[in-house]
This record gives sequence, C-alpha cells and structure tokens, in this order.
Amino acid sequence: MNQLERNKSVLVKYIPESAVNTIAEWVYLFDFKLKIKRSRASKYGDYRPPVKGQNHLITINHDLNKYAFLVTLVHEIAHLSAWKKYGDHIQSHGREWKQEYRILLQPFLNETVFPDDIISSLKAYMVDPAASVCNDTRLFRVLNKYNTNATDLHLLEDLPLQAIFETTNNEKFIKQKKYRTRYLCTKISTKEEYLFHGLSQVKPVKESLN
Repeated sequence: MNQLERNKSVLVKYIPESAVNTIAEWVYLFDFKLKIKRSRASKYGDYRPPVKGQNHLITINHDLNKYAFLVTLVHEIAHLSAWKKYGDHIQSHGREWKQEYRILLQPFLNETVFPDDIISSLKAYMVDPAASVCNDTRLFRVLNKYNTNATDLHLLEDLPLQAIFETTNNEKFIKQKKYRTRYLCTKISTKEEYLFHGLSQVKPVKESLN
C-alpha cells in the first residue's frame, strides 16, 4: 500500500467517503502532516507552519462527526494555503484566509458530501467566515445535529452559573461569569482559569464542592 492509499484508509474513518480522494491528494499537494488529537474544549483543530525543516502540521479533534471534521480540516488547510501564498505577516483569519477557505470548501458544497441543511448553512457562513464555526450559531447547531456519540453532552451556555461540568477529556471545571460569547471557567484540579465558548459541549456533573 503506497502513501496515498494509506492516507485514504485513515481519512475514510473521519470524513465523508466522497471527500476522501480530494483530501488525500491535498495532503500530498500541500505537504502537511495530519494528526488526530484527543478532544480539546478550547478548539477543534489548529495549524502550525513548518519549523526547523519539519512539515506543516494540522491537528483535528478525533471526536468530531464526519461533517464537522471535514469543515474543520478545510479551515486549517486554508491557513496553510494562505501561509504559502502570502507568508506569515497576514491576519490569522483575515481576508487572505477567508479567500482561501471559500476556494477550498467550494468543491465539497454538494449533496454527495454534505446534507442539504449543512450546505445551506455553509453557504451563508462563507459570505464572511469566522475564526470558528462556534461563532456561527446556525452552522454550529446544524453540524451538531449529526453527532452520534454525544447524547450525554450539553451546551455550556445552557448550564447555570457555578455548575460543575466535565470536558470530553475528563477534566472538571466550574462555570463562572460570562464575557460576551464565552464563559470564564475554573479548572477544579489546578484553580487555573479558562475561557470556553458558550456553545462548547460539556457533561454536567452532579457533585458538591464542599
């Protein structure tokens, strides 16, 4: 099995099958390393430019449904493409990235890849794509309709203040005050403070702090 076929065998586990060939070719074309990571409450994916002779690196959370995984992966590939075209002196989610994201996502906006409701939401989102799909409530909620393994999870915004919750990587936090679309939360084990988007999916924990 050559590298292209190995890439396809991995990708088919995470994205719609009809998108596998294109993404596998992009892995080769853009020359990046894709790492599947454990769930991170603060982000779904990220991109890191090459350092010290290493490849471009893209990481994506393992527990995203196949549609959210593909949308996130294209988001990060757009960062890579913008970096190659314009260098590292552009805004992270500025006009150059937006342009690359629109171009790269376009081949997937059809019913062989996405259901109709996701296509409709993506087209609206792509008018002015945001730094995260969490910032687009309509798209976020439509993508989450297709989750199959998150029946015990709730949106952080739906929990009361001072509620204790657990992230998908089993870390416990207390929900504190709200800052616009995010909530200040305290990690119970270390007392460190983190900002979580209100649409973060978390598991409520019924326990007392006393």
